[in-house]
Amino acid sequence: MKAIIHVELKSGVLDPQGKAVGETLGRMGYEEVQDVRIGKVITLDLKPSEDETTAKSRITEMCERLLANTVIEAYRFEVLAE
Repeated sequence: MKAIIHVELKSGVLDPQGKAVGETLGRMGYEEVQDVRIGKVITLDLKPSEDETTAKSRITEMCERLLANTVIEAYRFEVLAE
């Protein structure tokens, strides 16, 4: 079983790295880019679980406790069967 977790800053939170990338893309001629937000993707390989609800609960717990700073970041995940 595999979990793919996407973490990104909440809207309204300044993203200086995204701003820098957006400005650079503009200077490189990519004027169509209006905004850039930088995030991270975390991939977890998990032991197989018969109970997907428990697996999702455990992943949520991991995100809340360590993988995302829920004050300024939002996360979402998907669980893939192998």
